[in-house]
Amino acid sequence: MEILKNLKYSKTHEWVRVEEGIAYVGITDFAQHALGDIVYVELPEVDSEIAKGDEISNIESVKAASPIFSPVSGTIVKVNEDLEDDAELINHKPYDAYIFAVELSNPEEIEELMDADQYEEFCETEGSH
Repeated sequence: MEILKNLKYSKTHEWVRVEEGIAYVGITDFAQHALGDIVYVELPEVDSEIAKGDEISNIESVKAASPIFSPVSGTIVKVNEDLEDDAELINHKPYDAYIFAVELSNPEEIEELMDADQYEEFCETEGSH
């Protein structure tokens, strides 16, 4: 399982990368492994106002459907349209294939997320249940 040091992580297995006040959000390597082959990603609407913890979209695999939650609050400014035609990009490169990008309304929320070491510990605990 790959966990990148420069990202932040949520307990619902989303990763966040912040670039100039924009938070890019995708699902982690742990999550894509658990889901299996991803066949569809529902992209949220650009310009939607979202709050931390909101269910933003869904992702479907051959095994299951799973909701995607926002780890931050703000306005969706971009979605990864490549996923409409090639959802399995998430399986191949989960940390490159962001799902949506949010202009942060509360940047302090980033500090509430787990760093790589905390997330690795969290995944080990999750896997033991």
